[in-house]
Amino acid sequence: MATLSVLWRIPLAGFCFAAFMIGGIAFSLALFPLLRLAPGGTAEYERRVRIVVRLSFATLLLVLRVLGMVRVDARNTALLRQPGARLVLANHPSYLDIVVLIAHIPDTVCVVKSKLWSSPFFGGVVRAAGYIRNDAPETLIRDCAAKLAQGLPLIIFPEGTRTVPGEPLHFVRGAAHIALTTGVPIVPVVLRCAPRVLTKGAKWYAWPPRVVRIEVDVQACVTPAALVAKERAGARSLTLALERFFVDRLAMP
Repeated sequence: MATLSVLWRIPLAGFCFAAFMIGGIAFSLALFPLLRLAPGGTAEYERRVRIVVRLSFATLLLVLRVLGMVRVDARNTALLRQPGARLVLANHPSYLDIVVLIAHIPDTVCVVKSKLWSSPFFGGVVRAAGYIRNDAPETLIRDCAAKLAQGLPLIIFPEGTRTVPGEPLHFVRGAAHIALTTGVPIVPVVLRCAPRVLTKGAKWYAWPPRVVRIEVDVQACVTPAALVAKERAGARSLTLALERFFVDRLAMP
């Protein structure tokens, strides 16, 4: 029975993600050029593109939920919809994490891997949406600060990549540098995914035989000063404090 359950989920997953990739090409070639013709400058054009991206991600989640492949349990998501600049930091157990977060956060930007810029499926999308590439450390903090200065929420995965199953969390310092430089509120989001799917190194067709439950636990806003003593609030100490914050909450039932 478990084998049959997996067999029907694999083609459904393939169909959903193939449609998603084809949609990325179609948006880039057909829809986004039309959005550029509407009134407003670059910032307004990027805002319209981000609306399309959010609706697309929300639709993908809805389809996965209707098909009985994914269930999303979200708590305190009203904190994600509050206006104004904030730094949304989340752990990264699954490829679906960014889909879930963008679907819940209006007009958000995010830091993404540089290889997406050359992707035939998503390159046009990430460029048009005004997302930030992560391969230029000398400009990363400046670019993130510029987006936050526009009053936009910014999503960052402090691990820099998906969590390796069975290994402890390890945060890099980029998120801490941005938090200390900009001074915007930090909204931690604790993500859980069970059973694990689309983890680092996993194949897209390695789908479990039962519904994947994704938990989105939005925590109250924190500041660097609330996490570390003021005299020790450097990037290294803040990174370690954020790491402990997430480890402690992931250990909770």
